[in-house]
Amino acid sequence: MSATSVTEHATAFDPAAVRGDFSLLGVEVGGEPLVYLDSAATSQRPRAVLDAERSFLETVNSAVHRGAHTLAAEATELFEGARATVAGFVGAAPEQLVWTSGATAGLNLVAYSLGNAAQGRTVPGHEDAVRRWVPGPGDDVVVTEAEHHANLVPWLELAARTGATVRAIPVRDDGTLDLEAAAGLLSERTRVLALSHVSNVLGVVNPVEQLVAMAREATGGRALVVLDACQSAPHLALDLPALGVDVAVFSGHKVLGPNGVGALYGRAEVLEALPPFLLGGSMITTVTLEGADYLPPPQRFEAGTQPVSQAVALAAAVDYQRAVADRFGAGAVLEHERALERRLRHGLRELPGVRLLGDADGADDGSVQRVALQAFEVEGVHAHDVGQLLDARGVAVRVGHHCAQPLHRRFGTTASVRASAALYTTEDDVDVFLDALSGVRAYFGVA
Repeated sequence: MSATSVTEHATAFDPAAVRGDFSLLGVEVGGEPLVYLDSAATSQRPRAVLDAERSFLETVNSAVHRGAHTLAAEATELFEGARATVAGFVGAAPEQLVWTSGATAGLNLVAYSLGNAAQGRTVPGHEDAVRRWVPGPGDDVVVTEAEHHANLVPWLELAARTGATVRAIPVRDDGTLDLEAAAGLLSERTRVLALSHVSNVLGVVNPVEQLVAMAREATGGRALVVLDACQSAPHLALDLPALGVDVAVFSGHKVLGPNGVGALYGRAEVLEALPPFLLGGSMITTVTLEGADYLPPPQRFEAGTQPVSQAVALAAAVDYQRAVADRFGAGAVLEHERALERRLRHGLRELPGVRLLGDADGADDGSVQRVALQAFEVEGVHAHDVGQLLDARGVAVRVGHHCAQPLHRRFGTTASVRASAALYTTEDDVDVFLDALSGVRAYFGVA
């Protein structure tokens, strides 16, 4: 199953060279050509990804790790091959990658695994290791004010179950984290530091390596560092082991892959020490009526029927992105997205009555790294009304609080509009969006 076809075009990267691989980008919405600026929510899938999943289902479909027949063996080989491919995408070894249904499931896995350890359900031989990370009364779980609810609510629940306190690193007016405040929050009582690599509202790239170093020093190496890489995986070249985090999660549907599959990366010693969260078939060695023994990672965390065709399709998405990078140069693709980010943010700044969240002084000295993702509000017009008017022009954006209510409160609003790009986004897409947005306030009579 080949998943690396890229539409032939010039050698210099131009999104037009790949747009033909994304059938949905050619549709019309209400008679208008689609301008898709909601990739931070769900990216579009190239034909190679759709073909990979369809081919698996039509020719190989079978349960993995469970049968001796030919189809089962072939399905297992493809499933584990996909694990190796996706692990390599983030610089990891195959045994360091756990399949999940998405990033939310991965974050809940870690939080509830720690909760199980707090109740004494530990892995024999690894009791001391896991207890370093289990919070209790007087201990802290440190997050940031910018977290997606998926990287906040599970920690609130863990704190409620264990008596710990959740503390948040504040966000500055320019959208960056307050590192001075972070230094004051991290201490020997910190058991978990959970943060996003890139804010799904602000597009700001957080200094993960610096924060990891701060956490290691402040806690004597005791804190478990958990990274939400959902918005960095589509835009940055990731090497999770090099970042120094203990665990990290990302979702397939944000990196040109399918829904219903994601991955959790973990350092080997961390995965070995964490007790299981979901229990059932496929993750055990021996079961009696008195108890059970569990497989080593990653299978320990993969109970039940796995998303096999989705995993194969996610590997195809990784192969597709590598093919694009090999053809045009990874640097050229990154520079294209940087140019989109600048065009998007600068264009929004120039529109009267538009306020960008996390862009207080409009600085553009390169000190703040961002991806092509920006939330904003339009003076006098509710975000949902803005979204509907843009939709009438064929422009798809996100509206609401983007599962980040605390961050929106920080910037004094309950909802915003978010535009986000991907490698298939063109400069014309951004210009059509800005032109449509420029008429919103006049349409609603508030200009």
